[in-house]
Amino acid sequence: MAASGGTKAVVAALCANLTIAVFKFVAWVVTQSSSMLAEAIHSVADSGNQVLLLVGGKAAKKQASPEHPFGYGRERYIYSFIVSIVLFSVGGLFALYEAWHKFKDPHGIEGPWWWVPLAVLIGAIIAETLSFRTAIIESNRVRGDKSWTEFVRRAKSPELPVILLEDLGALLGLVFALIGVTLTLLTGDGLYDALGTAAIGVLLVIIAVVLAVETRSLLLGESATKEHVAAIEAAIREDGTHIIHLKTLHIGPEELLVAGKITVRPEADGQQIADGINALEERIREAVPIARVIYLEPDVSRTAPQPEEASSLEGPRPVE
Repeated sequence: MAASGGTKAVVAALCANLTIAVFKFVAWVVTQSSSMLAEAIHSVADSGNQVLLLVGGKAAKKQASPEHPFGYGRERYIYSFIVSIVLFSVGGLFALYEAWHKFKDPHGIEGPWWWVPLAVLIGAIIAETLSFRTAIIESNRVRGDKSWTEFVRRAKSPELPVILLEDLGALLGLVFALIGVTLTLLTGDGLYDALGTAAIGVLLVIIAVVLAVETRSLLLGESATKEHVAAIEAAIREDGTHIIHLKTLHIGPEELLVAGKITVRPEADGQQIADGINALEERIREAVPIARVIYLEPDVSRTAPQPEEASSLEGPRPVE
């Protein structure tokens, strides 16, 4: 669900940004507005980012290999991190440079084509709003009862948070550009155009830093959500089995590694232990389908099991 929804949002954003970029460049050519140039480069950067997300999603589907036994799921995290770098450098830093250049040589918007940037910006706001609406709808399918801030910070699939932040940044950037261009047209002072460009640059740098921080956490390796950890623990303890310790790790957005140590009865033989662990793995996968790789290590209980507590694997929880 998350992967398909993310792809739909990415494609919608890509189509919108490619179309908008063309019109922004036309508006910049006929008006030489720095805000329009910054916004045109912003749309180009966003389009490139969406292509990167699609490439990352395809690369993540490759089958596991001897060199990469846990598969390529983290490719999506790597490409999302590259997106943050592109947004920071191509989008944010370029806009700040263009603003600095315009501050040094401010000039108004003149000529018969003064209305073009206004038309382009208003049309772009409409297109970005539709793209943003698609991202919101697809995010709501997987967001549950989380707040938007929590969803962006905790989501394991990077595409939807990236598109949400990019679309939000695009909308705010268009508003900044519209304000700067409108004030420049009304006053003839190009400083307003430069201020709008600078605001776009600062906005993009902030969004890029947020994306980089959140994607870095995913690249380092995040555990399962609290809900998934609770479901895994409940599945293990269903027959009275006790957990000494449990660790989880996302090896991809929809792939979870589960490793833990459980106690078994001292008198249990190898076949009983193997059968019990197989049953535990089935219950874990039923409770959390994305638990693809499971390693459970048996350990002998150091306390005598009580009849009412003992399972096929263990007795009561040992002293740790």
